[in-house]
Amino acid sequence: GPAKAPTPVPPFRRADIALSCSYLEENTKATMHAFGSLSSERPATLVLRNISVRDGQNLDEITEYKVPQKNPVSSSPIVFEASAQSVSIPHAESLLHADCDEEVNCKISPYSLQQAGEGPCHASWFMATLQLSSGISITLVLRGPLCSSQEDDATLHPKLRIPMSEEGTLLTTVEMQLSSHNTFLRTHLGSTVTLDCHFELAPSSSLSSLEWRRQHQGSSHRLFQYQEGNTGPEVQPKVHVDVAELLGSGDASFSLQGVSVEDEGTYICGVSTLLHQAQLIIQLHVAEPPRVHVTPAVVSFEGGVMATLTCTIAGYYPLDVSVSWTQKTPEDDTEIPLPNTHFSSHQRSQDGTYSITSYLSISSATAQVPAIYSCHVSHAALAEPISVSAHLKAPEQTESERLLGAFIATIIFIIVLFIVLRRRAAKPKSEQLLRASE
Repeated sequence: GPAKAPTPVPPFRRADIALSCSYLEENTKATMHAFGSLSSERPATLVLRNISVRDGQNLDEITEYKVPQKNPVSSSPIVFEASAQSVSIPHAESLLHADCDEEVNCKISPYSLQQAGEGPCHASWFMATLQLSSGISITLVLRGPLCSSQEDDATLHPKLRIPMSEEGTLLTTVEMQLSSHNTFLRTHLGSTVTLDCHFELAPSSSLSSLEWRRQHQGSSHRLFQYQEGNTGPEVQPKVHVDVAELLGSGDASFSLQGVSVEDEGTYICGVSTLLHQAQLIIQLHVAEPPRVHVTPAVVSFEGGVMATLTCTIAGYYPLDVSVSWTQKTPEDDTEIPLPNTHFSSHQRSQDGTYSITSYLSISSATAQVPAIYSCHVSHAALAEPISVSAHLKAPEQTESERLLGAFIATIIFIIVLFIVLRRRAAKPKSEQLLRASE
């Protein structure tokens, strides 16, 4: 048959992406990563110039970004123009339509692994972090204007004291990008989960090392490390990083098999070159839904005036769980909350999950028969609460009560039969006496 036409790929076009940001300026002369350094924020704008985006949506109203103020003063927002000719910008469509579809938290800070020397042009590297409300995270390493000994010929930014363009902006180039499409993951026990981490470097840079770490409750553990020149990566059980994809396409994603409660925590994907180091933070949460069981399923007031219902909630994680009881009768179809409940203490299983038991006491003096009693359980792993019910019915006769009733009925039957027979026997004698008197 005729060959099928290939699926058309949406065309690409170039567009400027302008994002409102905050610039974190240091209050000390320490570098960006110095312990204890303080910072304050000031308005900034990040303009990603001439970015390739898919033309699948309406881009007719997209125009070139125009600098609002050509002669900035020290209090003006800092405008960073970033050229990405050597490094592509991931998730460009989401950034372009951020104002309509989702929010973007953009932070720009000075970046330097070592002091670049004295003079007004000491901070020529910057780092931009973009966090989208959908979970996308992007980190950009920006190279600022090159320092020159001919400082008198350059117009310096009034606040940062580094060369700026004629329009009053800081011209930068993207030298490295690190991204993840989801930095907040929730998974179940025993599942396999992939923590997404991709990077791209400018041609002038090459990968030096990759490291994955997990932090939780104050402790930090290295799970995977690749070092250029080493014979093989350092790896822990249950984890996998495809080194071929890492070196070929910049896919540093991390697969975790057989997830347990102990795997919950903050995962850090760190990518390093000889000059730069960037990292992404991904939160992994474990959520296991509870199993709910109510005993007995049918209850009545037999041999007493009190009955107890037991609701067992087991196998859930995390700890927080909400349990409540309600009553519903045929006369009133609404569920009435019940207060007279009590709980056992939390128990923890070997797999890290929790269990708890709730008890409901029912008094024959106040209970309506028949009725439905329900145990309702809410938990973070549940899309909606679980409800399990028990039925309260009128008490049935026991075996001894049935035997006693049969015995009494037999005695009554015998007495009645005796009376009837005695009357029948007495009737002929009375007739004989009547004839004799005549």
